[in-house]
Amino acid sequence: MTRSLFSPLVRCQPSVVDMPGVSTVEVHLFAAARAAVGEGIVMVQPGTLESVLEDLCTRFPSFTAVRPRCSYLLDEVSCVDLHAVIAGGSRIDVLPPFAGG
Repeated sequence: MTRSLFSPLVRCQPSVVDMPGVSTVEVHLFAAARAAVGEGIVMVQPGTLESVLEDLCTRFPSFTAVRPRCSYLLDEVSCVDLHAVIAGGSRIDVLPPFAGG
C-alpha cells in the first residue's frame, strides 16, 4: 500500500522530543515561497507550526502573501495542524502550489 504525503487523511504527528544539542528547526522553502523569502533554507526556533509561520512572516514580510496558498510537511509528513509542536531538529518543508495547481 502506498501512502501519499499529500492525502488529506494524513495528519502530522507532533515532534515532541527535541534532538539533543539541536535547538533550531530547518525550514525548506520551494518555488514561490523561496522567491518570497530569498533563501532556500531558513533556521527558526522550535514552537508550533503557527509560531514558525508567524516568525517567517515577521522576518520576511513578502512571505505573508504566499503563506495562505502553501501546504506543509513536518519531517516528511503532511501537516495541517497549526498547533502541532515543532521540536528542535525537525524539518518543515513549505510547498506552494506548483505549475498553477
